[in-house]
Amino acid sequence: MQVVEKTVKNHFGTLSPRMTRYRETILEAKPYVDAERAILTTQAYQAHQHEQVDVLRAETLVNILEHMSLYIEPDSLLAGNQARQNRWAPIYPEYSMNWVVDELDQFEKRPGDVFYITEETKQELREIAPFWKNNTLEDRGYAAFPPESRLFYDLGIIGADGNITSGDGHIAVDYKNVINKGLKWYEQRVQTAMAKLELTDINDQKKFYFYQASLKVITAVKDFAQRYADLARQQAEQATDPAKRAERLQLAQILEKVPYTPATTFYEAIQSVWLVHLVLQIESNGHSVSYGRLDQYLYPFYQHDIESGIITDEQATELLTNLCLKTLTINKIRSWAHTEFSAGSPLYQNITIGGQTPDGHDAVNPLSYLILRAIAQAHLPQPNLTVRYHKGLSDKFMRECVEVIKQGLGMPAFNNDEIIIPSFIRRGVKKADAYNYSAIGCVETAVPGKWGYRCTGMSFINFPRTLLIVMNDGVDPESGKRVLPGYGKFTDMHHYAELTAAWDKSLREITRQSVIIENSCDLALEQGYPDILCSMLTDDCIGRGKTIKEGGAIYDFISGLQVGIANLADSLAAIKQLVFEQQKITPTELWHALETDFANADGQRIQQMLLNDAPKYGNDNDAVDDLIVDAYQPYIDEIAKYKNTRYGRGPIGGLRYAGTSSISANVGQGHSTLATPDGRHARTPLAEGCSPEHAMDIAGPTAVFKSVSKLATGDITGGVLLNQKMSPQILRSDESCMKLIALLRTFFNRLHGYHVQYNIVSRDTLIAAQKQPADYRDLIVRVAGYSAFFVGLSKETQDDIIARTEQSL
Repeated sequence: MQVVEKTVKNHFGTLSPRMTRYRETILEAKPYVDAERAILTTQAYQAHQHEQVDVLRAETLVNILEHMSLYIEPDSLLAGNQARQNRWAPIYPEYSMNWVVDELDQFEKRPGDVFYITEETKQELREIAPFWKNNTLEDRGYAAFPPESRLFYDLGIIGADGNITSGDGHIAVDYKNVINKGLKWYEQRVQTAMAKLELTDINDQKKFYFYQASLKVITAVKDFAQRYADLARQQAEQATDPAKRAERLQLAQILEKVPYTPATTFYEAIQSVWLVHLVLQIESNGHSVSYGRLDQYLYPFYQHDIESGIITDEQATELLTNLCLKTLTINKIRSWAHTEFSAGSPLYQNITIGGQTPDGHDAVNPLSYLILRAIAQAHLPQPNLTVRYHKGLSDKFMRECVEVIKQGLGMPAFNNDEIIIPSFIRRGVKKADAYNYSAIGCVETAVPGKWGYRCTGMSFINFPRTLLIVMNDGVDPESGKRVLPGYGKFTDMHHYAELTAAWDKSLREITRQSVIIENSCDLALEQGYPDILCSMLTDDCIGRGKTIKEGGAIYDFISGLQVGIANLADSLAAIKQLVFEQQKITPTELWHALETDFANADGQRIQQMLLNDAPKYGNDNDAVDDLIVDAYQPYIDEIAKYKNTRYGRGPIGGLRYAGTSSISANVGQGHSTLATPDGRHARTPLAEGCSPEHAMDIAGPTAVFKSVSKLATGDITGGVLLNQKMSPQILRSDESCMKLIALLRTFFNRLHGYHVQYNIVSRDTLIAAQKQPADYRDLIVRVAGYSAFFVGLSKETQDDIIARTEQSL
């Protein structure tokens, strides 16, 4: 820890004294469960449940913003809080209450992601629970699942917990318009559109309710800002220090202006962005609500204020670090089943910097550098930071990015313009929009303010478990239930081609079932849980008079997540070589070893052969890499056939594609997966993202890049997530840093890689942190497409991170 602090101080400087104090109060805050939003939501639903659903949702947000507790921390320059205290997690009862009541007494006993709760809060939640019985998104989602598809969900073969227990999120709204035009401009657009309606037309009548709800929400946000302005003035009146009084009066004046009217200064723009970002997450508990290209839309304000002498770089950095700290105050509690897919309580709030302008020029500006500095100084797992890489990105900027990587934040992640932009354009995205894409949440990408929900984040398909079902003639070996027609038992097969033929047919059917599950979730969300503010700030919902779920967004592409790619690759390689080509293991012997989890001497002998005698994905070996490319293709082909629920209702697209951003689902889905032919033990974690299995990538980082680049990255538009791990000692010299930059350029320029991110932390440090967590409170690790405080993770997730291969240059 001392090394990290010294590095930050020497290269990026330190936090200002006030931000240092503020950071300490946030890190010291214990995460409690907060019932306030749940109570206010229940009140609103009881009073307005007779209203049209758009109006009901608007009235709910109005009630919350009007009555929720407010505070402005002494050291914060920005106003806006999600719950009654920083890091407290609100309950969103309209989405799900069953798990909340069931787990009330378990929150403090979790093995990771612990939340505290008072007896008073437990009682408050139990009192409102009866109103929500059979009246939540979860209840409606379950009811919408056809029985055959429900079986795949119940067995954990297809996971979609997050889709029916929370809102959508996975979006970046049009913050550029918010700060340049203000909510007043949106209000005028709504009023103009409303005046043109012909209410005898039922379609126009439906639009009327959305417009009516939008006007209510705009007023609510304006009044919410005014509540903070009043509080700031009250604090000014109570201040004895003239500087503090002037500071709070300035904040009050800003809040009386934004976000309703346009911002004119950098300070106003950041406050406007933060308040809207906050309200979006009060409106809905969908995660991955992201900031978009922060360095692009804030830069004109920064440039103006610097040139006018209104602000200094130090003051601008302080505001940016304040924004980072505020971002961390937002928290979310999930059911334990969902938590296993999102270990570390991540919100995936992503900032994107770098990239290109629509004419192909480098978009890096002085604010891009300042954001890197702020992220390094704040030293937090949130917000996520993504750098858009392109061939013209300078070595100077890349070097600064590497300096941030050295801080051990797991950031920035890199997304590759050279693969993402062409992929978007091929799918019908206009060139100017494609060049304006940003990261959304983890590794997924979309056009801010023009793209619908969940560009990635739909259902999770467990590839290794699917393979076991295929090998067992369509019967799930975990439950003994038949889930697929079956195309023969593995023990009766004589050729590898028989297995791949069965895999192809089976995977297509499971893909089909995932679409049915996803459509059921989307149907329930559309019918009962529209996000009015989020829709209003996404083009062209106002123009069409539709919420996002109804087809209001300009673009609407989605993707599910495929889990255990490396396990599938290594399993197929072992089967092909050891069973069918070399015949060292018979099909019966292998199946028995899997059923018994490699018990006894013979099982252990077979396991060692699987681990050591077959090629492994991640080592640039075509013998295994080509197998996973071929095995993945049926999913890529099949998912492209199915439209989403917005197809033909307005947006460009309405289609699906593949994605590998499995977050921490590799741990949760590993629990329900028996032993696999790659030698993995039953119930242990699967490989995450598209990263190789732990300790199997032994040929170095270049070989990993080559293996990953063989995947159909141009078709996996939902994101090809690659985690890499290095020891801090590797990057101590300038020469090593430049080697890493050269390696990244090779991966992106020549191999057409999609994404990569780095954990720069030693195995010894992680083990020490397990033993003495109090000494490593702010040790940060990259879990998947996001970072988290290491000591807050369950031991199982910690062990999974420790076991990852530590690469060298």
